[in-house]
Amino acid sequence: MANVSLEAVKTLRERLGAGMVDSKNALIEADGDIEKAVEILRLKGMKGVAKREGRSASEGLVAAQEHGSATTLIELVCETDFVSKNEKFIALANTVLDSIVAAGARTREDALAAPLGGKTVADAIQDEAAILGEKVELRGVAVVEGEKFAVYLHKTNKDLPPQVGVVVGYSGDDAETARAVAQHISFADPLYVSREDVPAADIERERQLVTEIAQNEGKPEAALPKIIEGRINGFFKTIVLMDQDYARDNKQSVSQVLGDAGLTVSGFARFKVGA
Repeated sequence: MANVSLEAVKTLRERLGAGMVDSKNALIEADGDIEKAVEILRLKGMKGVAKREGRSASEGLVAAQEHGSATTLIELVCETDFVSKNEKFIALANTVLDSIVAAGARTREDALAAPLGGKTVADAIQDEAAILGEKVELRGVAVVEGEKFAVYLHKTNKDLPPQVGVVVGYSGDDAETARAVAQHISFADPLYVSREDVPAADIERERQLVTEIAQNEGKPEAALPKIIEGRINGFFKTIVLMDQDYARDNKQSVSQVLGDAGLTVSGFARFKVGA
């Protein structure tokens, strides 16, 4: 059995982002030859793709790129924070994002089929997963259109890459407020810009639900319309950006803040790794 040094294990881990045990075992099998160990890990990684598919990938990063009148936001996930901060994983995310933008992909399916170095994005991710020894997945792709953009990438841990990403498309000249609204979205997690964007079926379902709840509570019949309307407004405040209380000043709505700043939001996207 080869005498494998900790330095060699560390070198292999840093080069591939593989786990400690996997790196050590590969070096033992390769009689201490790092290049051969790399081949062994890649081969074993490819064989382990099917096994990795069922594993949880709750770490990773978000990245964004502006291109003309649009900005693309992606979420690339892996299994451990060790891999998420690995240079190879970060480089993969940047290369994947470049390829998605170049291909004009707007959905996850189209993004996975985009060309990347003579293969597809999906194949490139799988090849890199084999080297890293973890499940790696392009979980989210969103394209936001607008005249201008506020991009907010938040690190939940200073030692890791950004894990919460928000892109806001807007018109107006107050970039500082636009960025503050992007920060608000990262915290408040709205689903729609305005009430008009909420599907009518969702509103009707909520109305039926709150009506039934109010009736079961024995509320006076005459008071029901006001109670129901109040709860519907509460529903909108949960999911609609314009209706939400502004995170920096809950005495104002986001709509008031945007109006005072002369801003109009055309759309937004938000990803949070592991959410």
